[in-house]
Amino acid sequence: MTHPTDSASLDAMFDELWNIHRHRILVSVAGQNPRTEDEFTPESLVSDEADDGDRNGVKTELHNVHLPNLAEQGYIEWDAETQTIWRGPNFDEIAPLLRLVDDHRDELPEGWL
Repeated sequence: MTHPTDSASLDAMFDELWNIHRHRILVSVAGQNPRTEDEFTPESLVSDEADDGDRNGVKTELHNVHLPNLAEQGYIEWDAETQTIWRGPNFDEIAPLLRLVDDHRDELPEGWL
């Protein structure tokens, strides 16, 4: 397993984890690999407090922002044609941090995840 050696790498990982949509995608892929895009509904990606505008834009953001970003970082592999998502070559770099955050989720300030 590769370990980040500089603050830029750690900052990039935190950027992915603190985005609620990308965090939920990573947690889903960590739990079951592979996944399909159909599993990531607006209801599963946004909070209960979100309004309809947030829910409507989430599918567009999924395709245009979140999945490409995670794929670019190598945390997931994404085949847009088959709509399949699986762990990428760099997933093992972020997995320990993902587990740590999830294990201590109840200790984080409100609104962080």
